[in-house]
Amino acid sequence: MLQSFRIPGAALLLLAAAAPTLAQTPPVPRPADLAMAAGYKALMVCGAVFNAREAGAERTVESVETHELVGIYPELDPLVRGMTADVGEAEVRVAWDPTLPPRLAVHTPGRGCVIAPVGAEALPPRAPVRRTDSTPWPTAAPRGDAAALETTLAGAMGDAYGPGVTTAVVMVQDGRLVAERYREGFGPDTPQRTWSVAKSLAGTLVGWVAHRTGNDVMGAAAIPEWSTPGDPRGAITVDQLMRMSSGLTSDTAGSRTDALYFGGVAIAEQTPGWPLIAPPGARYRYANNDTLLAIHSVAPALAATPPETFLDRLGMTDTFVETDWRGGYMLSSQVWSTARDLARLGQLYVQDGVWEGERLLPEGWRAYVGDPSGPQPTGALGYGATVWLMNRSEGVPADTLAAQGNRGQYIVIVPSRRLVLVRRGEDPAGRGFDIVAFTRDALAALE
Repeated sequence: MLQSFRIPGAALLLLAAAAPTLAQTPPVPRPADLAMAAGYKALMVCGAVFNAREAGAERTVESVETHELVGIYPELDPLVRGMTADVGEAEVRVAWDPTLPPRLAVHTPGRGCVIAPVGAEALPPRAPVRRTDSTPWPTAAPRGDAAALETTLAGAMGDAYGPGVTTAVVMVQDGRLVAERYREGFGPDTPQRTWSVAKSLAGTLVGWVAHRTGNDVMGAAAIPEWSTPGDPRGAITVDQLMRMSSGLTSDTAGSRTDALYFGGVAIAEQTPGWPLIAPPGARYRYANNDTLLAIHSVAPALAATPPETFLDRLGMTDTFVETDWRGGYMLSSQVWSTARDLARLGQLYVQDGVWEGERLLPEGWRAYVGDPSGPQPTGALGYGATVWLMNRSEGVPADTLAAQGNRGQYIVIVPSRRLVLVRRGEDPAGRGFDIVAFTRDALAALE
């Protein structure tokens, strides 16, 4: 038989007083989040400090914490801010658990940084890559309305195009540097992480391989893990991977692959394993994995002639293409580059794949990547083959291409105007930059 009990008034008061304290107790972080946060900080500090040093600039841990390590993923943000980065001669360690080694990121000259797997105390040494010196950009006075251009530049460095944090703006007209601005602490020799702008570099490297080897992007992607007879993924083409239409699922909607980026998991260990959830070529789904697989398919060619060969040919000698710890290129995000170097990539497309008289990309490659022939995203922009399309943007020429990345990274390429615009940023989540409005105003100001 149930009995009724009365709680004394004093006890009720004690319970009431204790309730808010219990409610305000912060949740205990998951070990997985702690490991990821430590990896995030180790790799970000490593890339910012050592890549800048190699490029001739200077970044401090305090500067990285102020700019790169604020406004990140909500479950990692408070954890990252509470961790300490221990910077050594060529590595960064971040402690996260008293029973396991700190997360480790190691720098190699010419190749950037790599994050070690969770639990690793060291990494096998990697051979450094000696980079060549680049020819400085030719400069010229801009053609057009000088006052309007100054207003546009000032607006980009301020908040006229949104509440983001602009770190650099570079404009190239007819192959000449006509304008640039930098936030204090950043300059022409300061590499920043490109985030998904790297996808457009990845597509460019696929084109470079195709030009050198005759590889057909319309053919099936050469993914060794899909070579077993009967695997339906073996029919996925490189073109479909470049157009985000592989039909594969992925760990998130596609823009986060934390285990690869900060967890120390190798591309070949995880990326080829996702199953089909739609017929290849039938639907658009933005996915880091599609770009990683496109590069994975040409890995033997890149092993024979690495991306640095291509970058140095363009004079992009302050650009560092990072890999996983097994050597797989993380070309969906983990590239560090300066604003001027990114302008060179844009200029290659203005020149239709020709650089200083030498064809580096297949003839017609610009038209190919700019063709919205695959399934399209909803929203203001279309999508080609690793590039965004401003073919729906009023006041912007229909042939305008764009590379875009997290935290406000942009290369805008307007072939019909022989114009390249680069905007770099460290925009916290929810504080974006209106690249279409900026492009429209820049076009109006430049003749």
